[in-house]
Amino acid sequence: MSEDAIRLVDVKKTFDGKDFVLSGMTLSVPKGSLTAIIGFSGTGKSVMLKHILGLYQPTSGQISVLGTDVTRLSPDQMTVFRRKFGVLFQGAALFDDMTVLENVSFPLVEHRRDLSESEVLVIASQRLKQVGLDEKHYGKLPSQISGGMQKRTGLARALALDPEIIFYDEPTTGLDPILTEMVDNLILETHHHRQGMTSVMVSHDLEAAFRIADHVAMLDAGKVLLFGTPEDFFKTDIELVKKFVAKGMKQGMKQR
Repeated sequence: MSEDAIRLVDVKKTFDGKDFVLSGMTLSVPKGSLTAIIGFSGTGKSVMLKHILGLYQPTSGQISVLGTDVTRLSPDQMTVFRRKFGVLFQGAALFDDMTVLENVSFPLVEHRRDLSESEVLVIASQRLKQVGLDEKHYGKLPSQISGGMQKRTGLARALALDPEIIFYDEPTTGLDPILTEMVDNLILETHHHRQGMTSVMVSHDLEAAFRIADHVAMLDAGKVLLFGTPEDFFKTDIELVKKFVAKGMKQGMKQR
């Protein structure tokens, strides 16, 4: 069995046949690791994530997730395969007309038809407890809870199907420093408490990436410019990486 949860080999993507958003991306994400994806805007972070999730097909190259070549799966097969994933979106992306408990129950209702209604509610409640949300909030709508509670609810929903990989897409964008630190710690705690789960975080927050991630990948021009430990980024001789890290860390200090 491969030790990589995700492997991209020379992946290229063009939408117009001329300009390549991904221009030969090669990346291996170790199983059980917490890996952060960083880089300037427009370097291919979101496009790469959508390829891994099977939302985009590459123009060329190979993409393997949990040992499966996802480029060869049919749409129906990909829908089933995505049960192995959990995704926490940038804005939590909760359903406005569903309660907290209903939001977390939704993936179970859709994908676990073998479960009874009471079993669904038990699992959803367990996930909410795991992310530290008090039971008194379960019957509330998203508009009736704080931003931090919305993030916890979104994470509980992402964990509902007990995924092997969880993706965090810019989880702290637009949040104040206190809430940002809460979300960062929640990601770290979730990763450590779920044995064997692989976590992938696309983030603009370098301070958080270097603090909580085991590995960091910096993208540039549709390729991986550097992959390594946080320490590798502070020791590198690559000028663009040094500039990006210095600027990102400086901005982080100003915000705090």
